[in-house]
Amino acid sequence: PAQSARATRLIERQLTERRQGFISLIVLVELWWVLKRLYRATAIELRQTLQDLLDTRQFAFEQRDAVIRALKKLDAGADDIADTLIVEAALAGACERIVTFDKRAVKAGMVLLK
Repeated sequence: PAQSARATRLIERQLTERRQGFISLIVLVELWWVLKRLYRATAIELRQTLQDLLDTRQFAFEQRDAVIRALKKLDAGADDIADTLIVEAALAGACERIVTFDKRAVKAGMVLLK
């Protein structure tokens, strides 16, 4: 709560469309983890938070298009932000496929390596 108030003040008082705050992919994963684990946010709340951040003009995002595609995958049933961002960032970097040993990561679009 105290951190939220300080962040809100920063956004409202110091950030603008011309002077944006930068949100990296790692920050998004960390935020997702904190909201999910510490604050017990639901999947719906997590996705809405991500959408709200994307809609905030005071923020610039690392690989914004990849974040938007990751959000669409989460809306379609993927359940892990890290996996979806890994896939979308890799595809944006011209990878044809992403392989994994993690069965759950298949939901994000990875190919299971057997």
